[in-house]
Amino acid sequence: MAKYKKLLVAVDGSASSMHALEESFRLSKEETVVVAVAPPFTVDLKIGAEGEIQKLLKEPCETALSKAAELAKAADAQIISICAMGLPHERIVDLSESEGCDLIVMGAKGMLSLEKTLMGDTTAKVIGYSVKDVLVVPENTTLGFDKILVATDGSEYSRRAMIKAVDFAESYDAKLNVVSVVEILPEIYSIAPQVVEEKVQKTEEYLAGIQKLADSHGIQSRGFVRDSAEPYNVITEIAQKEQVGVIVMGSHGRTGLKRFLMGSTAERVIAHAPCPVLVVKTC
Repeated sequence: MAKYKKLLVAVDGSASSMHALEESFRLSKEETVVVAVAPPFTVDLKIGAEGEIQKLLKEPCETALSKAAELAKAADAQIISICAMGLPHERIVDLSESEGCDLIVMGAKGMLSLEKTLMGDTTAKVIGYSVKDVLVVPENTTLGFDKILVATDGSEYSRRAMIKAVDFAESYDAKLNVVSVVEILPEIYSIAPQVVEEKVQKTEEYLAGIQKLADSHGIQSRGFVRDSAEPYNVITEIAQKEQVGVIVMGSHGRTGLKRFLMGSTAERVIAHAPCPVLVVKTC
């Protein structure tokens, strides 16, 4: 069964992070680690003042964890609350490993424009530095596994995501939608249309193989092959049209923030997704 055993959910008291926590209960209600991170304390003060400053810094953490406890109680879920201090993405990544979690869940403040990407955002940093799978839950979205959309480009990263998506579809008796976008620059159409046709044909053959795999597992599947200079547009549009409950994408292990964001289709999909996005990491 492709189900995560132990979750870590990062909260900061915002509506988006609390919504992500509520949606995480759809995956597991047992021993979910809920972490809130206070900023690091670096100023040298006289003895006695430091304790008071740390207490003030931790107050937002304690408030967020108190809200989390109320949500967990209402959902009859068990959580382990941790108030940590330090850089948020570092503490979240470190705790996911030390606590033995296999999935990190984070919120996102709804759809973002390309001019307002995840650059510098804690969510992007966690995805860039973690070796754990990361589920990003935008506001006003609902996590579901009755319809899954997995995006693949034939890379090793997307193959791992494909395996995970097939396992989920089998575990949850879900319909599997598979999309592969042939990324073609507009000028290629006019000077080498045959190149486009060949790439599309190869991609169709690749997806046919995936659908054959899905059929062997008793999974109902549907493939989408598109050519576009903006793959994220195609992926999010299909997700919207097919009303899927989660988009599954692949990413390498610890890539760092810069490598994750530089031209990252995953980052753009997350910024525009109409549903939660599961980033499957490949070590």
